Amino acid sequence: MIMKKERLVAAIENGTVIDHIPAEKTYQVVSLLGLEHTLSPVTIGYNYPSSRLGTKGIVKISNKFFTDEEINRLSVIAPKIILNTIHNFEVTQKRMVETPDVLRGIIKCNNPKCITNNEPMSTIFHTTGEDKQILRCHYCDIEQNINEVELV
Repeated sequence: MIMKKERLVAAIENGTVIDHIPAEKTYQVVSLLGLEHTLSPVTIGYNYPSSRLGTKGIVKISNKFFTDEEINRLSVIAPKIILNTIHNFEVTQKRMVETPDVLRGIIKCNNPKCITNNEPMSTIFHTTGEDKQILRCHYCDIEQNINEVELV
């Protein structure tokens, strides 16, 4: 008789599972998505063993599906996480979150003289480098490391 491993977190009928979150970024993901204010059930798993990351976080949100804008915001703090879309207890879509080439209205420019810090306008950053870790401001050309940015 083959025994199936018991799940660490209960399955959801419909919604989204955010998996392979670096453990230390789990609560940032929850906060960034405003999940502490949702009325839907949310399960947060922290420090689960992961062969890829060592330890990981996982977040399950019932009856919630994310917009491209929300996913782009996630990509800044936790690129390479996996989003699983669930319908009727089955994974219907699985996708790795990638940082896009252009980020609009997500990151604050760290140049105090940048027009975006002095006028009511949205920021635009272009990702550069093979691993998209450097962000260049569209307006003032200042570069920032993606790991050291402040979100708007």
